[in-house]
Amino acid sequence: MKTIIIPTDFSPIASNALHYGIDLAQAINASILLLHVYQVPITMTDVPIVLVSVEELQKSAEERLADLKKEVERISLGKLKIYSEAHLGNVTDELETLCNKIKPFAVVMGNKGATATERIFFGSNTLTAIRHLTWPVICIPPGKQFGQGLKKIGFACDFRDVVETTPTHFIKEFVKEFNAELLVLNVDYHNRQFKPETPEQSLLLHTMEDIKPSYHFIEHKGSEDGINEFAEKNNIDLLVAIPKKHKLLEGIFKPSSTKQLIFHSHVPVMCVHE
Repeated sequence: MKTIIIPTDFSPIASNALHYGIDLAQAINASILLLHVYQVPITMTDVPIVLVSVEELQKSAEERLADLKKEVERISLGKLKIYSEAHLGNVTDELETLCNKIKPFAVVMGNKGATATERIFFGSNTLTAIRHLTWPVICIPPGKQFGQGLKKIGFACDFRDVVETTPTHFIKEFVKEFNAELLVLNVDYHNRQFKPETPEQSLLLHTMEDIKPSYHFIEHKGSEDGINEFAEKNNIDLLVAIPKKHKLLEGIFKPSSTKQLIFHSHVPVMCVHE
């Protein structure tokens, strides 16, 4: 049975991601594993002092998870299998260990929304998880709902080393799972990114022809803004990005007062490593 891992810190952002994850799980008949990772608070003094005992932290975490599990059972009308675990440690480390153990369908996390500083983005658990986890991580913007499901999935592709870096099998299976339309998106500006091998590389994506993807070449100065505008205009439900393949990930997390980047938009981003 498929499993969706949903980390939570009990914040509104995490709660929104949880509701998205519940609907996602119901759509594919998957189970849910709620994960809360806690750390021991220490005072910043010459002599570090532990403010709360590990036992107290564990008890509190387990009680809050139990309450959250009951809430999920109520929302899902008891139709989902729900598990919960509270771990002491680092969020990404615990997530990685858990993913390697249960091999989830995906990890669903909330992001920080629009913020004022780059420090917050690069310090976020979501970004760290995306960089280190080899399992799909779906980032849910604030207020985003699953709605009627995933009807249109956009795949941001730069047509570089397609065979070596594109997880075509996973993308195909994901698209088939939701019977979705796949739109392959490429952003360029006055052919600055065009290389002699680009046409050949684009043809290599034809291994996905059984799901009949459509190709969209977007003319825009900024790849992130171009995809953002296209996603909004064409009602994309989910954007697939490959962090190691191109610099899209850095652009997604780079704050700007003049741009609304994808990670800030109402389009969830699923990062899948090559």
